Amino acid sequence: MALEPGVEAPSFEATTHTGSRFRLDELRGRIVVLYFYPRAMTTGCTREARRFNELLDEFEKLGAVVVGVSTDPPERNKKFAEKYSLRFTLLSDTEGEVARLYGVLRQGTRRLSAERVTFVIDRDGRIAEVIKGVRPAEKHADLALEAVRRLAASAAGE
Repeated sequence: MALEPGVEAPSFEATTHTGSRFRLDELRGRIVVLYFYPRAMTTGCTREARRFNELLDEFEKLGAVVVGVSTDPPERNKKFAEKYSLRFTLLSDTEGEVARLYGVLRQGTRRLSAERVTFVIDRDGRIAEVIKGVRPAEKHADLALEAVRRLAASAAGE
């Protein structure tokens, strides 16, 4: 079961699509949109990634970082990022460790994959919102942007 709002986002390290190391802890102090997707290059995942890419400037204006996570190897994520000119980081969770930490590892499938779930993490490293069970896939990006706007507005009002 996916983690719930209010809990601390589990810390992890993973390999990016460019081959570098990513550490979630290094983004503390920023809003993070951490979205899990089942498989690069598939129809739903492509529409979702392209929508996050379309909205990326708006996320960045609000101080948010967008990061995609799948169980695909870095090479597949790299091809995915290049083919669709994705401007945000894609992480490879080939053993499903990160998906397991967040409670989104798909059970009972032959191929290791993550469920389509988006976590919006606040500046303090706590999960602010969980977006799941939403169709079409690209709607995750729009709902995540709404959540980031709410977080940014509440921080501005402090």
